Amino acid sequence: MNSLVGRAAGLAPYVSATVNVVPPSTRPIITEFAKKAEKLVSEPRPLISSSYGLSKAFLPTSGWLNTRATVGLACSSQFRFAHTDVNFPDFSPYRRKAVQNAEVDSQSSSADRKAFTYLMMAAAAVPGTYFTKSVVTQFLSTMSASADVLALAKIEVKLDQIPEGKNMTFKWRGKPLFVRHRTAEEIAREEAVAVATLRDPQPDSERVKRPEWLVLLGVCTHLGCVPVANAGDFGGYYCPCHGSHYDASGRIRQGPAPLNLEVPEYIFTDDSTLLVG
Repeated sequence: MNSLVGRAAGLAPYVSATVNVVPPSTRPIITEFAKKAEKLVSEPRPLISSSYGLSKAFLPTSGWLNTRATVGLACSSQFRFAHTDVNFPDFSPYRRKAVQNAEVDSQSSSADRKAFTYLMMAAAAVPGTYFTKSVVTQFLSTMSASADVLALAKIEVKLDQIPEGKNMTFKWRGKPLFVRHRTAEEIAREEAVAVATLRDPQPDSERVKRPEWLVLLGVCTHLGCVPVANAGDFGGYYCPCHGSHYDASGRIRQGPAPLNLEVPEYIFTDDSTLLVG
């Protein structure tokens, strides 16, 4: 009699079966079942490719190599041994003789090794500094004024071409340059002026290097007009635009101009040559 009892599909693991053998009255029980059961030898289970199976099949179960393979959501199933048989490279040919032996303290030779390093750094720093200086110099020279601009930066004036009592105008850096050869009477008159009465107080001795020669920029300090020489109420310069009067020392004496005429940088290279700029 064979019977099989099945339950709901959700309880499939709990399915049970019952087998009963009943001998009939006409013949005995089958001899195969009546005989004593012999020892059965089952085939080995196939290897399952899982983390547990791999660890059981290939990894040692004891000792320091008892490594286990793990599996999870963030890692893959794998196992490996330490590569203890790898030959590490030998860097002895690249090491200094003082540190070839691992049993010798390296501090005993550190002074000599550092001295060599410092010497090499100094040897490289000297030409490096010179090269850097050359590069910076060349770079800055590209931003300097060109030769034609530098030529206009200075002007030479021949003083022997200017008669006494006269004023000559030159063009310097795009501006009018006044060079006046003063007489003894003009020098005495300007030196006698009371400085305290001036709008821009300045004595005549501070505006000239030689009393007979007056060098000025011919630009009115009011609105930049060009004054007229040997004119005005004070015998010096007169700006007709707004009525500013300057004396023979270029000092403002009357009118709206707030300051004296500017005195540029100049030197006397010799008795008859003036260099402005």
